Amino acid sequence: MAFSSYKTLGEVLKAFQVTFTEAIFISEIPFNISDYFREDLELMMRDAVVDNSEFAICENLIYPVLKEVWKTYRQHFILWSHQSLNYDEKLSGFPEYILAKRSPLGKVVFDKPYFILVEAKQDNFETGWAQCLAEMIAAQRLNGEYKIIIFGIVSNGITWQLGKLEHEIFTRNSTYYTIQELDKLFAAVNFVFQQSELQLNNLVAA
Repeated sequence: MAFSSYKTLGEVLKAFQVTFTEAIFISEIPFNISDYFREDLELMMRDAVVDNSEFAICENLIYPVLKEVWKTYRQHFILWSHQSLNYDEKLSGFPEYILAKRSPLGKVVFDKPYFILVEAKQDNFETGWAQCLAEMIAAQRLNGEYKIIIFGIVSNGITWQLGKLEHEIFTRNSTYYTIQELDKLFAAVNFVFQQSELQLNNLVAA
């Protein structure tokens, strides 16, 4: 089944025997947002159509935030857009965004481990999390020997929800973030990137 075939979070939890919990695991890490970014986002939200489709949400609201944070971590990671992720016939498809290790063979090589999966949905967070968790499970299995925490983000561009998959336990962060509170949103996304970097450094040092 393609990731898009999953419609409810419960369906995915049952199919792959993953346990669901909710908790606050995000420790917000302040991020210096440029004035240019703030002004450009304000202009887009005021004068542009930013959320008429999932592609528009990705392009106008999600990717700009991810890219801004990714720049700080680009030495170690590549942020892939709509890259094929295939584990088997039950776990395959094209996540909106994937944060993966930068390959020593060059930036065009899609290299594991995979750390963050991002799914855009027009206000249907139930389906968004079903697909995002399926993507996280695929990433976890593809990572193989890399026993790391996989992070997930589901967003409609305005509201951002974050989760993590650690072994067979999926935890959704109890606190949601919004693009109206930009500093808190960036601090949460920055935390997820930092945790990914710490895990990668630990793998290298092992």
